[in-house]
Amino acid sequence: MTFSLVARCEKTKMLGVVISSSSISVASRCPWVRAGVGAAATQNVTDPSLGNLMLDYLEQGMSPEKVIEKIKKEKTNIDYRQLLLIDNFGNLSSHTGNNILGIHGLAKGSNCLAAGNMLKAKNIPEIMINSFVENSNLFFPERLMISLKAGLDAGGEAGPVHSAGIKVVDDTSWPLIDLRIDWSDNDPINELYKLWKAYEPQMQDYKSRALDPTKAPSYGVPGDL
Repeated sequence: MTFSLVARCEKTKMLGVVISSSSISVASRCPWVRAGVGAAATQNVTDPSLGNLMLDYLEQGMSPEKVIEKIKKEKTNIDYRQLLLIDNFGNLSSHTGNNILGIHGLAKGSNCLAAGNMLKAKNIPEIMINSFVENSNLFFPERLMISLKAGLDAGGEAGPVHSAGIKVVDDTSWPLIDLRIDWSDNDPINELYKLWKAYEPQMQDYKSRALDPTKAPSYGVPGDL
């Protein structure tokens, strides 16, 4: 019930995930990022614990391929899971179980990996990858958002999507971007894009306030002296 893309920026070394689903609050369960480590998505009949586990194993020095192999051996019900993983160097691995729902697909590109289930068409992940690769001149979060919109424009899920999210990390322990539309009957991907465009001009200010409040710009709200 989901389509997503995990990726790494060749220029900034940011890592990120974009995702959408017909289910409520997909971004609360499925995308996971960790600075200097990697990005992961855990979807289909989702086990959220696998997101952090994949990143934990990466941080211990395992390759993405070894991480997925280990999880497949250790975890029950793995045939119901669809997993995507990219490390801090752009290495990729994935798993699509035998019990994935509906039409499902997977596509890989340079520094990016896309997958989905209950899709309108099997080639939707490939279209998302092509969009990401072709827009290498754009800012990384913008590339992610455009690739998600490309998946929607190509058909997306077989049914209507209701939630969407983007999560990006750069060099801090918290995400630089963590935005989501938890439920909407009116095009959550485009609503997410509008939210991203509203957040983009303020993004670095919120990072500055955390790292050094003395160098941060004023808040610009009533009561701010």
